[in-house]
Amino acid sequence: MRPDIRELIQSGKTCVLATVSEGQPHCSLMSYAADENGREIYMATLRNTKKYKNLVVNPSVSLLIDSREGGSAGRPGTTRALTITGAFQSGLGEQRREALRQRLLARHPELEDFLADPAAEIIVIKVKALQLLEGVTDAYFEDVP
Repeated sequence: MRPDIRELIQSGKTCVLATVSEGQPHCSLMSYAADENGREIYMATLRNTKKYKNLVVNPSVSLLIDSREGGSAGRPGTTRALTITGAFQSGLGEQRREALRQRLLARHPELEDFLADPAAEIIVIKVKALQLLEGVTDAYFEDVP
């Protein structure tokens, strides 16, 4: 993975998660954290949400991370948009679930009450491919083994 892509993943705090069920897309704005390599993305949701139900039925997802958060006021710069194709990983053990919960809390302390809810579930997305768009026409694609 290119270092600038890994940095975009690491520096972001929110993404758009797109799931699908019965042929219908569903997008959700999500807080996230990532592993050191940018190959796994971690989020949390409640088990009774549409997004979680969609993930259980169809683990294929798309994420959008962009550079708008890092921009400075009055400075037009080029927005970079990263589309991630990935798959929801289920079956976390309790030890891993707690480690990921702590990682999310370190990045998003405001989620403490939310993550304490017994109905909260940790979502792990395994990154399979990346497409970085810089400006309107400059695109880069990479499969992630």
